[in-house]
Amino acid sequence: MTLADKKRSDGSGVPPLKALRKRELLKQLGLGWRLNGKGHLERRYTFKDFAQALTFMDKVGAIAEAEGHHPDLYLAWGKCKIEIWTHKIKGLTESDFVLAAKADLAFEPFRAAA
Repeated sequence: MTLADKKRSDGSGVPPLKALRKRELLKQLGLGWRLNGKGHLERRYTFKDFAQALTFMDKVGAIAEAEGHHPDLYLAWGKCKIEIWTHKIKGLTESDFVLAAKADLAFEPFRAAA
């Protein structure tokens, strides 16, 4: 089972991941994901224009709503940045990596169009 096939937990009672587990899960994500200075998952996707970036952001928003897990999304011409962490614990859980993997799946049609 891949990360994208999993369902997220609500983060209640789940401790933040340890550094080794974060590194293991990061390796399972697509290229471009990193841990930023705040320890959050982050990736910037690029597109041929604003409309594609906006469409992608809407797709990620729908996934986030369905999962009940809401990342920070930043939109600009030809790019969309996603920042993910579990607010309840102020850290990362496996669910954050699940959402990141689902965002990568949503990006696939745009990769093929480039």
